[in-house]
Amino acid sequence: MSTATTASVSTHILDTSIGKPAEGVAISLSARTGLDGEWAALGGSATDADGRCKDLPALPEGTTHVRLDFETETYFLNKHSAKKQAEAQQDAPRVRDSGAFFPEVTITFAVNPGEHYHVPLLLNPFGYSVYRGS
Repeated sequence: MSTATTASVSTHILDTSIGKPAEGVAISLSARTGLDGEWAALGGSATDADGRCKDLPALPEGTTHVRLDFETETYFLNKHSAKKQAEAQQDAPRVRDSGAFFPEVTITFAVNPGEHYHVPLLLNPFGYSVYRGS
């Protein structure tokens, strides 16, 4: 464990419907101190060509909970025409008009001071999964 007094966060997104990184997904980072604390928006970034978001803002000292908001609808509308999506997902349902069943994904998790949290998002138009990575 690090001797730092704050936790740090990173993430990346893989589009499991096409087996590639999800580039250009906007991500917002918020934090709070304690269960009753108010959420404070810290800023955001977007995923790069490798689906990684390496420049999320630092967490303030005393942060106990973190929230990542992934803006997925715009990604699916911009990156996947119905034809491309159908080809990529041979057996999956066709893309609906919204571009994604989940237009945004919000993940909230607890953090401890001095630890790093890598939280990957495995994404497709009709579902997602997250886990604590390394």
